[in-house]
Amino acid sequence: MKHRFISLALTTAALLLGSHLAIAADTPTAAPQAAASKAKVSTKTTKSTVAAKPKAAAKVKLVDINSASAAELTKLPGITEADAAKVVAGRPYGSKAWLVSNNILPEAKYSAIRQLIIAKQPSKDAATNAALYRKKK
Repeated sequence: MKHRFISLALTTAALLLGSHLAIAADTPTAAPQAAASKAKVSTKTTKSTVAAKPKAAAKVKLVDINSASAAELTKLPGITEADAAKVVAGRPYGSKAWLVSNNILPEAKYSAIRQLIIAKQPSKDAATNAALYRKKK
């Protein structure tokens, strides 16, 4: 558990640092004399000098392992038809981590797809969901 937290923290830090470096690389800088001469010539702000807002990242549609078809599951990276069949046969899952704990997928395949999947619960009632999982085991 401690290893996962450290890994998550390092990954988050790397992503944040990378995004700041990308923004800095995209920002044009002018020599002080050029900036001063531009200021003397025109004080109007044009559309070309206004920085464009960065575009929001596109949302990734998560695949629900409790309801997706085998064909949808095989579209995930590294998932074969046999893996998809095992996932479908082992339903319902209380969480996506159950794929590894129930020996449905190896850790390496799970790591490759864990950001792309979700395990939605069949009912809003926790007692009903718990009864489904007890029958399975």
